[in-house]
Amino acid sequence: MFAQVAAPEVVLEAKHQSTAFLSEAVRRAQQGDRSAFEQLYRDHVGRVYALCVRTCGNRSRAEELTQDVFVRTWEMIGSFRGESAFSSWLHRLAVNVVLSDYRSGTRRTARVMTTDDLEPYDRSSGTPEPGTTLDLEEAIEKLPSQARLVFVLHDIEGYKHEEIAEQMGTAVGTCKAQLHRARKLLREALEP
Repeated sequence: MFAQVAAPEVVLEAKHQSTAFLSEAVRRAQQGDRSAFEQLYRDHVGRVYALCVRTCGNRSRAEELTQDVFVRTWEMIGSFRGESAFSSWLHRLAVNVVLSDYRSGTRRTARVMTTDDLEPYDRSSGTPEPGTTLDLEEAIEKLPSQARLVFVLHDIEGYKHEEIAEQMGTAVGTCKAQLHRARKLLREALEP
């Protein structure tokens, strides 16, 4: 009738074992153990991919960025000192890879496409037909690149304007303006 709940000591012990396993996997990966690195990859690839797809808005580009993150992780895992959780270190590395890609400009050229059919981009049609409304993820993907990047880093990932501005090489006011723009565009896209 009632579900059994594990005692707090058991939960803490399981959490400690998980942390100990992760630390052991990180330690082994730092020594060049590929199977340990593969385990770290399997444990974290979903979160890294989610960050990449949210920030770049292109699934195939997100796959490339995810691969880049793990290549950098393999190259830099020796610099992980364990002062924070491995997942926090990996997350910061992923953000740096995404921002570096953004700054390099390769993202802009990858998203250029030409079309003669402009009907899907026509906003003068008034009210949308039933079943054509966007969900939040789709609306985020359609934001302009800089606004999307600032929105994801600030509102989803929790970075401060100062951190984002520093990483993007822009002014704090520009980040705030891009966030305002992103929120406005999302409201417009999600209104019934």
